[in-house]
Amino acid sequence: MKKNYLLLVITVLAIILSCEKNDDYEYYNLATPVLIGLDELRESIDVLPPTEILVSGKIYSYKSYIFVNDKNKGIHIIDNTNPENPVKISFLNIPGNVDISVKDNILYANSFIDLVVFDISDILQVKMIKILEEVFPYHYEIPEGADRVDWYKMNSGEGYPIDWVITREKRLINHDVDIMFDTMANSESTVGNGGSLARFKIVEQYLYVVDSHSIHIFDIENLDAPNKKESIHAGFDIETIFNKDNYLFLGSRSGMYIYNIVEPSLPEFVSEFQHGTACDPVVVDDNFAYITLRAGNSCGAFESSLQIVDISNIVEPVLVKSYSMDGPYGLGIKDEKLFICDGSSGLKVYDKTDVNNLVLLNHFEHINTFDVIPLENHLLMIGDGVLYQYTYKDNTINLLSSF
Repeated sequence: MKKNYLLLVITVLAIILSCEKNDDYEYYNLATPVLIGLDELRESIDVLPPTEILVSGKIYSYKSYIFVNDKNKGIHIIDNTNPENPVKISFLNIPGNVDISVKDNILYANSFIDLVVFDISDILQVKMIKILEEVFPYHYEIPEGADRVDWYKMNSGEGYPIDWVITREKRLINHDVDIMFDTMANSESTVGNGGSLARFKIVEQYLYVVDSHSIHIFDIENLDAPNKKESIHAGFDIETIFNKDNYLFLGSRSGMYIYNIVEPSLPEFVSEFQHGTACDPVVVDDNFAYITLRAGNSCGAFESSLQIVDISNIVEPVLVKSYSMDGPYGLGIKDEKLFICDGSSGLKVYDKTDVNNLVLLNHFEHINTFDVIPLENHLLMIGDGVLYQYTYKDNTINLLSSF
């Protein structure tokens, strides 16, 4: 009897151990969206009192004002008349917003699939004047730190994600098939300045907006009534747009696309510079394009770098030099200075006189950096909910204020 009992125990243990050995588990971070319906979304667009910046995104400069995007939530308006003491004025509650552009006191902002138009001629009494509905295809960005998205929730038809909840999950690899990772200035007018991570760009009487595959073109000759013209397929995984002279430079996860806008209502493809898969903003001076490639998470690359590309022959861009970086985001140029937001490694300032031998002028460490806008008299930099301002002085820059 004891012998049979012992045999039974051994058999059960063997089965349990066999099951544990054959079950192949994985751990991952699951992003579940917090959704809002389209009608509720549009009704919630409003001008509110100043509030705390929760997750700082892109920055934009117009006249003496700074506009700070709070990712997918809206725009903080800051009076920067005194750069040593900037003051919050108001918050534009715009669900799904990631970017803006301004011309002659008319502000254009995206809200998921809509384009929202504001009159900011009286900065203390900002007014929404128009919503152009369903002018953009819907795309979303995977939240930082997420490995997978809950597709059941995303495809429920309940609305658009205004926030994400990230949880640590454990699943059998063989069973985990239902939730997948998705990678998805004019002399007669006053136009603001965006950073290198911008998806909006105003050039004379046209507003160009890029999403992951297309350039959307709006005629804004009538500023408060923009007219959607064309949407042209421009490439794949496009993230940013930059304008220099008669060209648009699009940064994508696979390379840089160059478009001619001699005919501004119909951009024409000129050339492409390919690089390894990575997150990729670009800025341009007379002869070179400067591209930061960020590795990790959904960006795809294994190494982060700055790549400098010769564009003197616009139809044949050629890589000149590559410099190792830690985890760069936005970048900017002013005269011979190159500013790089190298993520948690801080703000790096280079002399780019000789692109084959960049000289490090300043390194502001121990701050998280995201994007920069070099203005005529000082530099704006955003990172981790903090707005930094620096003054130029000879070959160095100095911190003016943090906010």
